[in-house]
Amino acid sequence: MLEQLELRHFKCFEKLDLPLAPLTLLSGPNASGKSSVLQALVLLHQTIREHEWSIRLMLNGGSVQLGTVLDVVDKVHGRRQFEVGLVEGASTIRWTFHGNRDEMSMTTERVQLDGVDFANPPALQHLLPPKQYDSASSFAMRLRDLTYVTAERVGPREIYVLEDRQAARVVGPRGEHTLSVLYRVGTERIRDSFICADVLPTGLKQIEARMGEFFPGCRLDVQLVPQANAVTLGIRTSDDTDFHRPVHVGFGITQVLPIVVTAVAAREQDILLIENPEVHLHPAGQARMGTFLAEVAASGTQVIVETHSDHVLNGIRRAVKAGTLPSEQALLHFFRPRGSELDQVVSPKLDSDGRIDVWPEGFFDQFDKDMNHFAGWDE
Repeated sequence: MLEQLELRHFKCFEKLDLPLAPLTLLSGPNASGKSSVLQALVLLHQTIREHEWSIRLMLNGGSVQLGTVLDVVDKVHGRRQFEVGLVEGASTIRWTFHGNRDEMSMTTERVQLDGVDFANPPALQHLLPPKQYDSASSFAMRLRDLTYVTAERVGPREIYVLEDRQAARVVGPRGEHTLSVLYRVGTERIRDSFICADVLPTGLKQIEARMGEFFPGCRLDVQLVPQANAVTLGIRTSDDTDFHRPVHVGFGITQVLPIVVTAVAAREQDILLIENPEVHLHPAGQARMGTFLAEVAASGTQVIVETHSDHVLNGIRRAVKAGTLPSEQALLHFFRPRGSELDQVVSPKLDSDGRIDVWPEGFFDQFDKDMNHFAGWDE
């Protein structure tokens, strides 16, 4: 499991040492750096996945498009380079990337592996020195296979293209490969640590059961399109109705489905990065999403989630209080916009009852602020 992310001169961060846990929640105002944390990991993933032997970090690809070096280097203190470090147990890997301002990729200037420097490496495999690859391959494989689900997920479709598992091992940033993954794992047994009791342990039945926790009665019908690499998706939310086309059911169903498919299909030690899982969900569904993500983390899959929803936070708190996830395995980070006299990141702590020790200004306190405007109305 990744235990810490270190950033130097990356986007809005001059220096960031961010602890990570099985479940890490990122919150804060817009443009405060939450997405930048995820993007740093996605850049590594994108390069490793798409360019196995590259010695350059690709800023634009199938997962994320960040523009040029000018767009990703800290404009206040950076000088055409930034660093990314990852800590896992006793192992640490740090990369230093360098490039000209208008370039769309950056050369790997240095790799530091457990304190040993490899400057200007002439060759890399998965961004690691080939001769050192075996000792750090678990890092590289988890980065290669991580799942990144953005807030901009695809909506209902009439037909969904099927792709080979090599091209679509995960659901994709916009959930565009969700049906490919669902179809592939439909008859496969999922990991024992995440099986719903009293339901067949196969992918489709487990996905239906998990979707039913958000949308009671949800059933899925996946049908091959004859003579085409495509499927249709039928959805119903009651045993008393027929299956409907996705466009005729609540939009939230197609927004939650990529997250549920990702969670069910994941393996232990996989890494899931999820932006705004609350999109198009009723508050009760948002709270359920929080407890659901806690259950995913408790099953051995690492989850880093960015959210603006206090309901998601409270769902996590409820899961901690219920004993689903130990409090020390859930970390909360609140980001503030750069330029504040206060710390850029503050990390409130959860206790075993789900209580939070401090509530920084702006940390999910808008409801209380709004209610203060109505004080005295009933007097």
